[in-house]
Amino acid sequence: MQDFILETPGKVKKPGKRGRKPAKIDLKAKLERSRQSARECRARKKLRYQYLEELVSSRERAICALREELEMYKQWCMAMDQGKIPSEIKALLTGEEQGKAQQNSTKLAKAAKTDANSSNPCKYPACD
Repeated sequence: MQDFILETPGKVKKPGKRGRKPAKIDLKAKLERSRQSARECRARKKLRYQYLEELVSSRERAICALREELEMYKQWCMAMDQGKIPSEIKALLTGEEQGKAQQNSTKLAKAAKTDANSSNPCKYPACD
């Protein structure tokens, strides 16, 4: 009896592997492809870590700026609790008042221009 043929009731099994047979593999080419792939992987990893480091540093800078701003607001609150109005807040308030005055004057000028143009039947300003 042959050793490589296993007999089972009703089935005969043949030796060998199913599917494609491996072609002759050029080991040097395979090794070079593997090395190239490893180089590319290391380069991608390096770029990814550089990007993440830049992201972390930008977030840290933003955190520092926000902490400074928070500290400034805390100082303003403490000054206002003592009955003092910080000069920065005064400047903001006067700037807002000036901005409102400018907006009102701009609105009045636009309204006057619209009234002047109401005699013009054309709705486009180029027809003035």
